[in-house]
Amino acid sequence: MGKARGNGVWSWRCRWSVVSIAAIALVVYNAVANMWLLHPPSCPVHTTPPPTDPPTCEPCIDTVPNAALDDDPISRIDLRLGRWDGSRSYKLFDNAVVGDTYSEVSSNYHVCLATQSSIERLHELLRTAAHWTGPISVAVLVAGEELRLLRGFTTWLFRCQPEIYSRIALHVTIPAARPATHGTMPAWARDCETPPLPPEDAITWKVRHPYPQNHMRNLARKNCHTPYVFLVDVDIVPSKGMADALDKFLATTPKCPLCAYVVPTYELDQRVAKFPANKSEIVRLSKRKLAIPFHRKVFIYNQYASNFSRWEASGGNETSETHISHDVTNFELLYEPFYVAPDTVPAHDERFLGYGFTRNSQVYEMFLNGYQFKVLSPIFTVHWGLQARTNRPLWRERQNEKNRKHFETFKRELFARYRKDPLHLLRRPQQKKT
Repeated sequence: MGKARGNGVWSWRCRWSVVSIAAIALVVYNAVANMWLLHPPSCPVHTTPPPTDPPTCEPCIDTVPNAALDDDPISRIDLRLGRWDGSRSYKLFDNAVVGDTYSEVSSNYHVCLATQSSIERLHELLRTAAHWTGPISVAVLVAGEELRLLRGFTTWLFRCQPEIYSRIALHVTIPAARPATHGTMPAWARDCETPPLPPEDAITWKVRHPYPQNHMRNLARKNCHTPYVFLVDVDIVPSKGMADALDKFLATTPKCPLCAYVVPTYELDQRVAKFPANKSEIVRLSKRKLAIPFHRKVFIYNQYASNFSRWEASGGNETSETHISHDVTNFELLYEPFYVAPDTVPAHDERFLGYGFTRNSQVYEMFLNGYQFKVLSPIFTVHWGLQARTNRPLWRERQNEKNRKHFETFKRELFARYRKDPLHLLRRPQQKKT
């Protein structure tokens, strides 16, 4: 009887041990399985070129070439998004393309060059970028199938001009009246032997849809991240080394919150073979009538107050440090210089569409605000080609006439805001701008 009891106890203990061991093994197995599921093995780090077969673990984002990610950044724009302008006439896309050194370059320079362009003139950006070593913020208008051309241009820039691409932030404006479509990448986009050329039919729709210059200027300005902004049109080319010259000037000049530093702009005859190397050379060209103040023949008031005669007589050459040549003392309506200033200046009024009163309306508000305009030397900018009134199409005058009516309202609004009318605009008829 005792022996039977002992055998039963032994048998029970044996069964308990087997069950316990199995349970413990199951717990350990589950724990190991859960750890494996929560922490899968990472992608292998290749010390030698990776094999031709695709990796076995997924996702392995680090193995995707950078070129595949950045080659066509505009293709990733969701055209259903963006932000509307105040009238819901244009959809704006900030920072559609940002070069990999744009942030760093913006931290290292005092001035960002802001510009704007339609698609058929965007190739002129290459001239500007060749002379300007600082950050560039550019707003581009595209409509309909033009977006595919912009994709092609940015892809070409990424592959063929990486140094320029790296310093650029590009922003897109799309009119609601003609929504953009991504389309197919142009064949020339990845061919560095073929520079992008302006499309022949890109401007036909602009007869009915005026170009929103001031929307674009505000978009480019607001995406600069430097203390100062140099706002120009895309066909205005800075003299060589201007970004560094302005850096030195602004670093040593006492801060002046209400100062706008004017950079003289010349039109250059197409017979001139190369860009003027310095101020002495542009003055020589001026004396030979191969360089004239910007808009001198088509609208003299555009730059007249800058006093080019005084600037040319003040001397200075390639060895001179950038300095203030003189102050603008004869400000007049319709003056529209290209200037360097903080982006605290008044915004460009977006009711002015197309041509006429787009820049001078903003400069006039600066004048009412108390800004002083100071002309710099020896730096300058150039527009290639002499302009003539006969080259202006009829639709530009129609847009100008419409903007003239807007200005009648605009000047009364400014008087209500600032309680000033130093040029007596409310007492005399408006000058005609062409």
